[in-house]
Amino acid sequence: MTDRPILFSGPMVRALLDGRKTQTRRDLTKTFARYPQLEGYETNGTLKPIDGRSVPCVEFVHSNLGLWHPEENPSGRSGWYVPLKAAVGDRLWVKESWWIATMYSYGTTPGGCEISPPPLAHRKRDPVHYDADGNPPNVGNRTYGPEGLRGGSFAAPDPYAVWLKKPSIHMPRWASRLTLIVTEVRVERLQDITNEDCIAEGVPVHPNENAPRVCPTQDAFAREHGLISHYGASYRRVWEDINGNGSWDDNPWVAAYSFRVIKQNIDQIEKVAA
Repeated sequence: MTDRPILFSGPMVRALLDGRKTQTRRDLTKTFARYPQLEGYETNGTLKPIDGRSVPCVEFVHSNLGLWHPEENPSGRSGWYVPLKAAVGDRLWVKESWWIATMYSYGTTPGGCEISPPPLAHRKRDPVHYDADGNPPNVGNRTYGPEGLRGGSFAAPDPYAVWLKKPSIHMPRWASRLTLIVTEVRVERLQDITNEDCIAEGVPVHPNENAPRVCPTQDAFAREHGLISHYGASYRRVWEDINGNGSWDDNPWVAAYSFRVIKQNIDQIEKVAA
């Protein structure tokens, strides 16, 4: 079991919190570019290490690169493998946009110089607010008076002065509030997503409750004839909001992770279990 961070946008964090999201897809284009040969097996059929170390991998049939050539690798298999972010059983701690309450001075040095805030990794006692929950509370304090701040800035409760917004990439492990336990990993083309997968990705269910939410036969027909379902169209918008216009049409290879959501910090889970 390995712990790894994973970034999510605000709407996807809301879907995780609401219990609507149990899958995520990540583009493997850069991964394939880094490992163009994808020679996954030694001649005895065992997996080769990547960069001299073991990384999470999954075996799959690569339709473009074809199958193994027996004369080159007699003990090889009819498949390929690709290094991935996580394997089944790994834990992913979610990084999201957030705010942290900050003082303008964290004390003074013996020479009288003000001390700036310490690195985020050492600010576990400072209050945090999650951007997916809306703006932080704008409260009166001794720095800005009883009405707090205006114009998109937010005063923090005493002894703090102001809320500072931080991007998801800068969220430290201690500030994460969501943990994902990986239950399945697949490698497939983006447009192979099914209606059931779209719903697991957090796409809203069809407003007509009498309409079937999942239909494998319709999924197969749509893929065969180049069509896109109602759910596929909704997920396409989500994908292109994150990855840019035209990224759906590129139909890249993706890693599809299924997971169980735990609404706790990854390190608090261990403390509760103990």
